[in-house]
Amino acid sequence: MSRLKLIIPGVLLGAALIFAAYAWIALSVSYSEGERAGYLQKFSKRGWICKTWEGELLLTSMPGAIPEKFEFSVRDPQVAEHMMAATGKRVRITYEQHKGVPTSCFGETEYYAARVQVQP
Repeated sequence: MSRLKLIIPGVLLGAALIFAAYAWIALSVSYSEGERAGYLQKFSKRGWICKTWEGELLLTSMPGAIPEKFEFSVRDPQVAEHMMAATGKRVRITYEQHKGVPTSCFGETEYYAARVQVQP
């Protein structure tokens, strides 16, 4: 019985360490990087338990064309402040794509904005 008391916490600790390592790798290694330009239509802090900053960029290729939406998440509070100030303006967002992030507590999308620049 005493051996079982050691095995169960060991298995739980091992599972928690594996999960933490996987989450760290998923958030540290980017699958792709790039930039998108458009109008920052929406930016808000959302979530029931894990509050994350989420935004929506309207991408327009030509005047009169139906705009495509690009949804992204922001992890850096300073970038979030810049996004709030740029809401409604034409911006260029530098982002990283992280595939396989384990929960939505890190962001609801796989695209994470790292920088925003307001366009003239």
